[in-house]
Amino acid sequence: MQLDLVLKFLKKLEKNNNKEWFDKNRPAYEEAKGEVKELVAQILKGISKFDSSIASLEPKDCMFRINRDVRFSKNKSPYKTNMGFMIAPGGKKSVKACYYVHLEPGNCFVAGGIWMPMPEQLKLIRQEIDYNGDALDKILKAKPFKKYFDGFDQEMKLTRMPKEYSEDNTHADFLKLKSFTVTMPLDEALIVNDKKIIPAIIQPFTELYKLNQFLNSALD
Repeated sequence: MQLDLVLKFLKKLEKNNNKEWFDKNRPAYEEAKGEVKELVAQILKGISKFDSSIASLEPKDCMFRINRDVRFSKNKSPYKTNMGFMIAPGGKKSVKACYYVHLEPGNCFVAGGIWMPMPEQLKLIRQEIDYNGDALDKILKAKPFKKYFDGFDQEMKLTRMPKEYSEDNTHADFLKLKSFTVTMPLDEALIVNDKKIIPAIIQPFTELYKLNQFLNSALD
């Protein structure tokens, strides 16, 4: 792999985010896409050793298009300035908990869990937290997990409790969440180091697996 080609292409794309430039530089895009595809293949191989639910996936099932949906956005730039992929049972459109990798100059990270579940799934997750929140708390506070992830991301959170639950619920902080994700930054120096990048991603994912299991148990 040569993931440095990915970051170099994305840096140029950020400065030239238009169709004319992209069409002229499509060979560079295809080369970068090929490097990401190889990374996905290796990450899939690594995750499948401890999570059999994603073992049948292929890279194409996990990779996102670089084209942006600009229909409802004030930003009309046609292309994303990142390349990411989502590994979950059923692929990138799954409602299940996932493993996510984001490659973007100055903003590389790994993440996972469930981002903004639909109302039906959100209700089920909150029910599981209400019944079994101590188990979730134990996962998030375990030293091996905290080595990589510092609890749930807090950007999507209610100011008051959902109406189904009392304000003094033991797991109020979890129940107020509308999104159940965790994130860990990735050092760009690791991105371009073929020998280090795979373990740098797989190691936190081995701990993330426990959180994903909990979330998926609510949906099964």
